[in-house]
Amino acid sequence: MFGLGTAATLFGVTIVVSLLGLYVAPQIIERNLFRPYWFQRRGDYWTALTSGFVHADLTHLLINMVTFSFFAFKLERTIGPLRLLALYLVALVLSNLGTFLKQRNNPDYASLGASGAISAVLLAFVVYYPTSWIGFYFVPMPATLFAVLYLGGTWYLARNSRGHINHDAHLDGALTGLIFVGLADFDAWRRSFRIVAAAIS
Repeated sequence: MFGLGTAATLFGVTIVVSLLGLYVAPQIIERNLFRPYWFQRRGDYWTALTSGFVHADLTHLLINMVTFSFFAFKLERTIGPLRLLALYLVALVLSNLGTFLKQRNNPDYASLGASGAISAVLLAFVVYYPTSWIGFYFVPMPATLFAVLYLGGTWYLARNSRGHINHDAHLDGALTGLIFVGLADFDAWRRSFRIVAAAIS
């Protein structure tokens, strides 16, 4: 779009739409919240996608966009802009699946943010760069170890969540990223397994 790559376009659109919703037109956020209870009852199907472009506050937006920038631009150079776009949009939708199943009878529940899609980008990045280092709560570790801890942690938190963070979206997004790479470029999985096996042996 206008000469920009997919990562830059997603980055810019998310920031602009989120800031407009936070500081100019709050109805943008309200209209695009993902509400599982109303998803089918009112036919708010678009919110499975558009909820990823609005955020609850500036901190929420900042954390997501910083994380996105760490991984998406390099991943785009590896898999190409169209594949990154497909990964991101598919993950935005599928990362809401667990949330829908768990909260579909709860009229008070709403979710927003790009975390599910960013989790997909992050885990896809790990498949392509298994020997890179990623900070986990500011502790650097091999990407594959990070992936194991991330999946295990989000699975546990999704089952025991008591706060406002949608850990189901994080888990479903991460799994979407892994599955997407497996379907779109299974050779990347083979290379990753060989690299990890060689590093361990």
